[in-house]
Amino acid sequence: MTPVPVALNENTNIAMDVEIHTTAAPIAGIEIGTASAGLRSRTSSEDIAVVRLAPTAEVAVVFTRNAFAAAPVQVAREHLASGTEPRYLLYNSANANAGLGAQGVAAARECCRELAHRAGVEESAVLPFSTGVIGEPLPTAKVIAALDTALANLGEDHWLAAAQAIMTTDAWAKLATTELRWEGGCCQVSGLAKGAGMIRPDMATMLALVATDAAVPSALLGELLSETMDQSFHCITVDGDTSTNDACVLVATGMAPAPPTELLREALCAVCHRLAREIVRDGEGARRIAAIRVRGGADREECRAVGFTLAQSPLFKTALYAADPNWGRILAAIGRAGLPDFEVDKVRIELAGEPLVIGGERAPNYSEAQGQRAFAADEVQIDIYLGRGQSEAQVWGSDLSPEYLRINSEYRT
Repeated sequence: MTPVPVALNENTNIAMDVEIHTTAAPIAGIEIGTASAGLRSRTSSEDIAVVRLAPTAEVAVVFTRNAFAAAPVQVAREHLASGTEPRYLLYNSANANAGLGAQGVAAARECCRELAHRAGVEESAVLPFSTGVIGEPLPTAKVIAALDTALANLGEDHWLAAAQAIMTTDAWAKLATTELRWEGGCCQVSGLAKGAGMIRPDMATMLALVATDAAVPSALLGELLSETMDQSFHCITVDGDTSTNDACVLVATGMAPAPPTELLREALCAVCHRLAREIVRDGEGARRIAAIRVRGGADREECRAVGFTLAQSPLFKTALYAADPNWGRILAAIGRAGLPDFEVDKVRIELAGEPLVIGGERAPNYSEAQGQRAFAADEVQIDIYLGRGQSEAQVWGSDLSPEYLRINSEYRT
């Protein structure tokens, strides 16, 4: 278990230490079954997951902001808008079912209809999620043929199997869990995610499922999901690309008492924070990551603009991979982030807690050896002070490796 510090808002350093397991504890009211539909061209490993939710479950979902939203995203939005309570989630990997127009929507609906028929629920009670290659028709017959196996395998302890089933270029399954205890009760929070490339979740081929057995009203659940996303998945980037298929589902099954809201908020943030960091750490061959904190902005959005400009700079990312403290690339990225009336002589930069730039110039006591030590770490801490206000933001990014280029150049071959 590792304590994970979680910042709770943009302008304070309030945090708590939440002990996180890198597994996923079962959540009462959620059962998961996996199967192989034969969607992967190079392996027969499992590639679909069915999640059954208890009738008491409340569900909130955040989807991609990409205008080319994939067919399953479109259908899931329709089903949620119908007012029917979600009772099943259907995931598949190896095929995004995106960029296919009406054909893709029909395929997503057919898969939902077939699962609904087998489960004895309305079609709109099924939410579909897909990840994989864009523009290839979803082989619905294969998915449908595997549904019976997935349903027969339903169990509470299959979170790892589900995390593995939805992987694409991921190097490992991403899981996190924690337990909350308070006077009068206890509950669990568990989560899984997939993603390693095409990552800047503006909601990344990112999919995530986070759940608690606590009783949480629907309106509060949506609020908690929005806040949690803002402090975790919305703070990461691997390559600046937002997928057509991103989705994060938050489920509260109502099988345990309701915890204090602030306690639940902190636990959800900690679980999602861990999952988000694991996505960046994977980064399709990443060697190290950068933790970039930008402070002293006029508002949070300009702090985020500086953080993401640096994290997504190919020049900075290649220097990060090589452990080369070429700090001019940091300065250049900050300067082109588009801040109005920017005063460079107010900028201060610290590298691993030591001054790098003061008043817009190289710090007098900074040395190349100091920079090399900082960049040799698995996680490089960079603090940027803008001197423009009181707001702040945190961004995590990965390096750019030859492995990233290989994976993406060979993705469809």
